[in-house]
Amino acid sequence: MWFFARDPVRDFPFELIPEPPEGGLPGPWALHRGRKKATGSPVSIFVYDVKPGAEEQTQVAKAAFKRFKTLRHPNILAYIDGLETEKCLHVVTEAVTPLGIYLKARVEAGGLKELEISWGLHQIVKALSFLVNDCSLIHNNVCMAAVFVDRAGEWKLGGLDYMYSAQGNGGGPPRKGIPELEQYDPPELADSSGRVVREKWSADMWRLGCLIWEVFNGPLPRAAALRNPGKIPKTLVPHYCELVGANPKVRPNPARFLQNCQAPGGFMSNRFVETNLFLEEIQIKEPAEKQKFFQELSKSLDAFPEDFCRHKVLPQLLTAFEFGNAGAVVLTPLFKVGKFLSAEEYQQKIIPVVVKMFSSTDRAMRIRLLQQMEQFIQYLDEPTVNTQIFPHVVHGFLDTNPAIREQTVKSMLLLAPKLNEANLNVELMKHFARLQAKDEQGPIRCNTTVCLGKIGSYLSASTRHRVLTSAFSRATKDPFAASRVAGVLGFAATHNLYSMNDCAQKILPVLCGLTVDPEKSVRDQAFKAIRSFLSKLESVSEDPTQLEEVEKDVHAASSPGMGGAAASWAGWAVTGVSSLTSKLIRSHPTTAPTETNIPQRPTPEGVPAPAPTPVPATPTTSGHWETQEEDKDTAEDSSAADRWDDEDWGSLEEAESVLAQQDDWSTGGQVSRASQSPTGAAGKLRAPGNRAGRSQAPRSHLLTVHGWPASITGVAQSPATRATPSLPCLHVPAPSRGRTLGVRTTGRASRLTVDRSRLSWPGRSARSGGGRWRPNAPRGRWPRAP
Repeated sequence: MWFFARDPVRDFPFELIPEPPEGGLPGPWALHRGRKKATGSPVSIFVYDVKPGAEEQTQVAKAAFKRFKTLRHPNILAYIDGLETEKCLHVVTEAVTPLGIYLKARVEAGGLKELEISWGLHQIVKALSFLVNDCSLIHNNVCMAAVFVDRAGEWKLGGLDYMYSAQGNGGGPPRKGIPELEQYDPPELADSSGRVVREKWSADMWRLGCLIWEVFNGPLPRAAALRNPGKIPKTLVPHYCELVGANPKVRPNPARFLQNCQAPGGFMSNRFVETNLFLEEIQIKEPAEKQKFFQELSKSLDAFPEDFCRHKVLPQLLTAFEFGNAGAVVLTPLFKVGKFLSAEEYQQKIIPVVVKMFSSTDRAMRIRLLQQMEQFIQYLDEPTVNTQIFPHVVHGFLDTNPAIREQTVKSMLLLAPKLNEANLNVELMKHFARLQAKDEQGPIRCNTTVCLGKIGSYLSASTRHRVLTSAFSRATKDPFAASRVAGVLGFAATHNLYSMNDCAQKILPVLCGLTVDPEKSVRDQAFKAIRSFLSKLESVSEDPTQLEEVEKDVHAASSPGMGGAAASWAGWAVTGVSSLTSKLIRSHPTTAPTETNIPQRPTPEGVPAPAPTPVPATPTTSGHWETQEEDKDTAEDSSAADRWDDEDWGSLEEAESVLAQQDDWSTGGQVSRASQSPTGAAGKLRAPGNRAGRSQAPRSHLLTVHGWPASITGVAQSPATRATPSLPCLHVPAPSRGRTLGVRTTGRASRLTVDRSRLSWPGRSARSGGGRWRPNAPRGRWPRAP
């Protein structure tokens, strides 16, 4: 019954957007923008309304509807769905814009690049080659109105209304009856005698020549205008002339036209066309080819259109990472393309990939993520950073490769504002304390101090009070001069976070000690900081009512705004030099952090300088800063020399060979730090009781102990008796843990139980210069040497 009838247009899963049709396409179809009802995704809908008395046009529209459904090619307008009723025809395709409207919009926005035109024409010619050579079909309607552009800038061939078979199965070409379309017909069609010899592609190639003329010069006024190439590029003019030649026999096949244009120096021989061709066949390329392609892609993206990068390159990059095992090579082009995305698109497409990358164990992937974190950190929310990213990033603090440790420290500048209380004030401070106290690379210790000063405003008040003064004080006693400068600048940059009592009783005494530092740069910064703190103290002394205002930030909660003063200080230490660690490590070989800044004594001539032995890194909690400071105060009271007197920076060549091993990411990097020094090194110890030069200068001798190299440097005295033990200071690098070596010495013989690389003798420890003497071996009498 009639009331059970259903309206097919209403039930159609696509709907028209209530807007006027796009452009005024010559022919039976009207182009509308539309969307899918279920998802809202945009589409284009070609609509033909059946009119009485227009049976011929209706047959043309129905033939085009059939062609759309049966023809599938990447360069032909993609059919999605269709509707055929007695009143209308609907053809749903991918969202496209007529080429004429697209070119006009691009000219208003600054013009269309030749790269884009070369690839667009390449696509149209490839579609014609498919129709003529593979399907034996004549398009018969190649013109500006039959070409459309999708959101990625890809040109698609449409206008299939007047297509016919080249084999003559369905009769001759249909009559158009539209002057706007008939002006593109070749001149030989006017000759009804049939004596003109032509190829099946001749007419379409003439129309292609008309399209090329219009793309560069605008609408074609008349056929005679084709004689003047106008703005057509010189590299394309010879091939264009072949298309619009009067003799249809010499017009090239579409496939041959492509070959001619892609020859070296041709119009279509450029990086943009090559990139698109590779992307079309990327699924069948070898892994090595894909790696090389992605490595070179980043250099070319700046010259490519934005829409092309967003809608064609980006999906291929995401697919290559997800399913192609492309690895770290996709990161650079991925983040470059990400600049073209909106915040919402970035969250949907890039962030899930970034989070997944952080869980990778590939070192190359990790270090590239850290280096480029600035490009995506603003799109990461705090829960994602704390639960999915920070737990993986902190593993870099313990990595054996210095470059990864350095980049991990630098990344904290970006991550700190998004870290929660536990991660920032507990976990991060624990790693920073260990790096500053134990890391063998001076530049990394320096960068840790710089980073701590820059993120100090984000710490809680209790953490600032507990950590900052102790950390910067420790930095001022680092043997690496840049670290001492960073410690002074750290005090100055965070001056508003200290109480007046701390400034007077803790900070100024430390800074005053640096006024006699061997390095002038350290002394200069120390004097500047001292003047700043003294001025602050003097102003409060003159007007005590300013105390509350001056100390307003001391107990304030963490605030990003408080970090403004530290935003630019010591920037050179973190970002001023590319790969600071790699450069400074080679200038200053690895040295374990110590508690002094006493200048080095020159090594006697003719005596080789032993390489340093790094101190093994052990986990250190944030509370260790206070404990270590208290220990230092006690040690300084008992003996001014209760620390390493100086440091031997070792051999430059030897340090470079060690770094080469550390930088080798293909190895696990598990070589112990003790074994990195082939000869072992005994730091030159001053006698614990040595004051005002009471003991002679240290002497270094090389010797061999049961096949293992060792060294004897000077002598050590008992702090209680000032007596020199019979056994000189002896250091033997540990070949294996727990192994007992026999050592022959003058005076008496003893055994040395090797459990760590340090200076020792029976019953005493010279680990820190002999200050606090702790048991190191069983006491008792030792057998005489044979």
